[in-house]
Order: sequence, then C-alpha cells, then structure tokens
Amino acid sequence: MSSDRPVALIIAAKDAAPTIAHAVRSALAQGPVAEVVVVDDASTDGTAEAAEAGDDGSGRLSVVRLARNFGPAQARNRGIASSHAPLVGALDADDHLEPDRIARLLAFAPTHWDMLADSLIMKVAGDEDSSGEPLIDVKQTTRMDAEAFVLGNLSELVGPRRELGFLKPLFRRAFLDGHVLAYDPALRLGEDYVLYAEALLRGADFFVTPPCGYIAIERANSLSAAHGVGDLAALAAADERLLRLAADQPQAAEALRRHRDAVQLNLDFRRVLDAKQQGHFASAMLGLFRTPRTASYILRETLRARAARRVG
Repeated sequence: MSSDRPVALIIAAKDAAPTIAHAVRSALAQGPVAEVVVVDDASTDGTAEAAEAGDDGSGRLSVVRLARNFGPAQARNRGIASSHAPLVGALDADDHLEPDRIARLLAFAPTHWDMLADSLIMKVAGDEDSSGEPLIDVKQTTRMDAEAFVLGNLSELVGPRRELGFLKPLFRRAFLDGHVLAYDPALRLGEDYVLYAEALLRGADFFVTPPCGYIAIERANSLSAAHGVGDLAALAAADERLLRLAADQPQAAEALRRHRDAVQLNLDFRRVLDAKQQGHFASAMLGLFRTPRTASYILRETLRARAARRVG
C-alpha cells in the first residue's frame, strides 16, 4: 500500500440511497485515501447501487452487502475487517468531506497519536449552503483525556446534538488491533462514544484539531435522534463495563458515573412514555415516582415536550 495513501474510510449505510453517492465521491476525492469501503447494512432502497454510482474508477471503492441488518456498529466492524490501510476512519452515509479534509487533518497531527479528529462542521439538512457551525470550538491541536471526553457527552453540559461522540477520528489500526478494540455490536446508540471512551481508558493518545472539512448533516429522523428502551439499556450497560475498566482512574470513573446516571434517567423517561402510550397509566405513574430525581427529570422533559408541541 502506498505510503502517501495510508487511510481507509468506512461508510456504514442503511437506506441511504439519496446521499451515499455524494459521501462516496467526497471520500474518493481525498488524496491520502487508499480504500473506501461501503457496508450496505441490508438496505431496501438501492443503497449499494447508489454507492457504486459514486465510484471514480480508481479501484479504491468496495461495497460489502450484508444479508440482514446488524446496525452501524457491526457494519463498521465489517468494513474495518475488509480494509488494510494503517489508518482507518468512519464517514456517515449522509455526511460528506471537503476535498482536502484528510490532508489538512494529518497536517495538524503531532509526532505520536492513536486517534486524531477534527471538530465537525454541523449543518442542518436543507441548509447545506450555509457555513455551518463547529461542533466544538478548537483553536489548535488539543489533547483529549477520558474525563473530558466523557463529560463532553453529557447533554446537560454541552447541549443537544453537540456530544463529542459525534467526532469522526482517524485511528491507528495498530492501536485497535493491539487492544482488540472494535465497535460494540450490541449498541445501536452511542457506539462511537463507547469505542472512543474505551480507547482512552486503555491509554490512547487522542488529539482534536480545528475543523478540517468533515461536514455533518443534522437530520430530525437520524438513528441517533430516535432511540428506544433497548437502545438506552444497552448504552447504560456499556457505561457499567467502562466503569469497571476505569477502576484505577478516579476522575474518568466519576465522569462515567455521571454519564451512566444521565442515560438511566433518559431510560426511565422512555419507559414511562412507553407505558403511558400502551395505556398502562398506573405503571407509568409508578415509574414517575421511583426516585425524586427521576420524577423531577421526567416532569421537566414532559413539560419541555409539551412546550415544543405548542410552539410547533
């Protein structure tokens, strides 16, 4: 593999026919990219064919078709296993890259790193011509530790849809392989957050740079914006696993406890909503008053949702 093309980009896709070709073209336009692997996660809308329509004929694109839907974590794992470049990164199927994003990102790299990410440029679907807003304000290459990363995923601190888990770093494949790290296939929510947190707890050198040209499109119907009881329960269980790994890292452990508790509150709220929608009002009220903190959170979120509907 050429030393001037050390990067593999993985695009996991499910029913992404309208956007996947643009994502593929933007990935192939990156000078340092040797491989673009699209993993079609059992789409029903011609996603694989649309991905192939974005090919540039350079022989760098491959499309893996899965017979059944496994979710983004397992799809990305399949893509990583199907690639060979020493550096590997992810691109969402409805996002895209500016032509020099990878080259600019690598130019910011310190002498040694295991994970390297730029602050995303966030744009709202339908307003892609805007300049967008950075996910986080970064003026120079900054080292990220486990505590800061986990706290950066608490919506109470960073606001909705601004979590650091949205970052799309390049990984050194040697680090992933050396620590047997992969996306947790049990997760369909927060799989990025969990992988990045585990890498940091295992000693990864993670650096974040100013924006280099990853354009993230915010959509109201995205998978990360719609999650149910099972998704939240799996994420809470992943936090418990990370807490065991952080036993000798007290600051990171405290941050993880805060994140776990926030996920648990969200899970309790979702359970109450589900019980109410199913006509189990008594069960919903029992869940509401399980603890004072849970009751306060659920009442606040309910009032916020009602206010949003009134505005709408």
